[in-house]
Amino acid sequence: MIDYHNRKFRPTSNSENGEVDNDMVFHYQQDGKVLTCSYSGNKIEKGHLIGLVDENGNIKVNYHQININGEIITGTCISKPELMTNGKIRLYESWQWTSGDLSKGESILEEI
Repeated sequence: MIDYHNRKFRPTSNSENGEVDNDMVFHYQQDGKVLTCSYSGNKIEKGHLIGLVDENGNIKVNYHQININGEIITGTCISKPELMTNGKIRLYESWQWTSGDLSKGESILEEI
């Protein structure tokens, strides 16, 4: 299992229907299989995620956030890790809103 505790990630790409931007930093905390994170950024006032890490380092989370329009938005995400040549982790994410338009998207996060 990959240990994500205290690792920080920054988005490098995101689908157009997403609210995450490249200036955001996700600081992961992990206790056993449980992963948590608080985040905020350009379009997001405050957000949280909670999920589980499997034995291969894949992450499955649920998230909720309040955007700058005062809307509460929720979703799910599955992240698959890739170990880069510099020893850092890249996460390939497939996500879907569970509120609003229920659309899907993809993003990539890289460890900083």
